[in-house]
Amino acid sequence: MTRKVEIVEVAARDGLQNEKILVSTADKVALINRMIDSGARRFEVGSFVNPARVPQMADTPQVIAALPDRADVSYIGLCLNRKGVERAAASRAGNKRGVDEAGCVTVASDAFGQANQGQSSAESVAENVAMLALAQREGLVPQVTIAVAFGCPFDHDVPEDRVIAIAQRLAEAGPVEIAVADTIGVAVPGQVRDLIGRLHDVLPDTIRLRAHFHDTRATGIANAWAAWEAGAEVLDSSLGGLGGCPFAPGATGNIATEDLVYLLERSGVATGIDLTQAIAVNRWFSGVIGKPLPSSVGRAGGF
Repeated sequence: MTRKVEIVEVAARDGLQNEKILVSTADKVALINRMIDSGARRFEVGSFVNPARVPQMADTPQVIAALPDRADVSYIGLCLNRKGVERAAASRAGNKRGVDEAGCVTVASDAFGQANQGQSSAESVAENVAMLALAQREGLVPQVTIAVAFGCPFDHDVPEDRVIAIAQRLAEAGPVEIAVADTIGVAVPGQVRDLIGRLHDVLPDTIRLRAHFHDTRATGIANAWAAWEAGAEVLDSSLGGLGGCPFAPGATGNIATEDLVYLLERSGVATGIDLTQAIAVNRWFSGVIGKPLPSSVGRAGGF
């Protein structure tokens, strides 16, 4: 193994937010614990959003309160506005562990911003600059994702220059990490390589690059490899390929953690995640939600 990559396990948040069957708090916590046992060390554990809009995330405070207090694991709470960052900070009140990171989210297109957050892209960026500053003041790790960075369900093509400009503006606010998300799964490897490469060139070395892909058009794993080759240090994935966005029509699951681990480890890139154990978690959780999970490696097994 000559290089390594950090994987952010997003099943408990992005993986479940669009599921029709409500998963219990206990099962969400068990999912995170089982993935910790498999070697995952960074998790999206919930989101501080309106529960009427995303019912699956209504128990985020209860999930966070039940998480194991481990120094080697980092927990991310998704924040869409300053109130979300305040709620993330409140999760740490009274000497509670709470979340470690404020996962802020901005948008690269106006139409998606209006549908998702009731803001234009410019308004969303300005809000996120303030959110990142608030996160730092509250002692949270400040990081931010640029949603629909490769294409929008309403505005269609998103200019690469716009994403670069947004990233540079966000960089001024001092995040430790900037992620680009293919929220609706339209990206292809050449596009990913170009964008990640340009971001790698223009952003300060102190800011990690992260990438988040959906496998809507069966390009997700190829895109993850292209992002890694171009300099992304962190990749998101979801156990079994669970996922979807309630505000993005037709968007299907994230790339599967098992598929990503298989690709990287067989290619000599260390992930720290045990594939056999991750597949076992897949099979347990498919029983929890009553259906097979779409991961290819989850079905076929390792080699």
